[in-house]
Amino acid sequence: MDELRLPSAIENSQRILVAGAGGGFDVYAGLPIYERLRHLGKKVYLANLSFVSLGTTNAQALTRALYAVEPTTTGQDLYFPERTLAQYLSQRGGNVRVYAFEKLGVAPIREGYGYLVQTLGLDAIVLVDGGTDILLRGDEAGLGTPAEDMASLAAVAAMDVPTRVVACVGFGVDTYHGVCHANWLENVAALAADGAFLGATALLERMPEVRLYLDAVNAADTTTQFLPSIVNGSIVSAIEGRFGDYHRNPRTQSSKLFINPLMSLLWAFDLVAVARRNLYLDRLADTETIWDVHLAIEYFRETVSCRPWEAIPH
Repeated sequence: MDELRLPSAIENSQRILVAGAGGGFDVYAGLPIYERLRHLGKKVYLANLSFVSLGTTNAQALTRALYAVEPTTTGQDLYFPERTLAQYLSQRGGNVRVYAFEKLGVAPIREGYGYLVQTLGLDAIVLVDGGTDILLRGDEAGLGTPAEDMASLAAVAAMDVPTRVVACVGFGVDTYHGVCHANWLENVAALAADGAFLGATALLERMPEVRLYLDAVNAADTTTQFLPSIVNGSIVSAIEGRFGDYHRNPRTQSSKLFINPLMSLLWAFDLVAVARRNLYLDRLADTETIWDVHLAIEYFRETVSCRPWEAIPH
């Protein structure tokens, strides 16, 4: 239990893309997976839905939504998580590229994933959510911040790739955005009943894959000191054994936090099953902009009877 293990379908794959689903620093939450697979001798690539205006940088445009971010990419000096990660990993040896998706609708993001599947010869995609709201299907008391996660989920669900997995880390961090975690646990139970829950494991500080993650987050906090990652900061705090209203960076000072060991759990699910259970994902298929995605979700919410908010029994 003190060694990081991944679902067998991932560990048996050879060419894997680890992609951040929801933008910002989500790709960082996939670093323990990335490093584990590298230790197994796999060819592993990184991608992220980006909050950066990629067209204002000199990153190479590969499709209308997809860009290749190198350690030497210029532009957006104050906030550029993909370049920050490429620089950090490249300092460890070699030139690491991070693919970045412009924050658009499902159609252009799907084209970008299709390009990566074809050009990289992928046989697996791991879509990583920093937080857990990617599992919300649409009828919960609150959906958190669904647009970016759902654009990524819909795009990857359309890929013809043998293994597709959703990974989540940071249980509880979405409370700030109105997520009911009792609803979330009910969704996990339903996925378990379908055979689509692939397991959960603790990220322990002594694991070499986790040490890489901790070091990368610390380096990103220094590089992006005005906008450090709240989600990854909470996960790191949990891994380090912090508890309760602990604030790792000043961005959270106005909120009350509940840092706890559940935030350090890495959960894995069959992506196709997660997409199939979503009640509105089909409405997003032809969206061109992220605002189209937002509107489609809002229109759907007007038609559905939502589950009531429930507190987790204690």
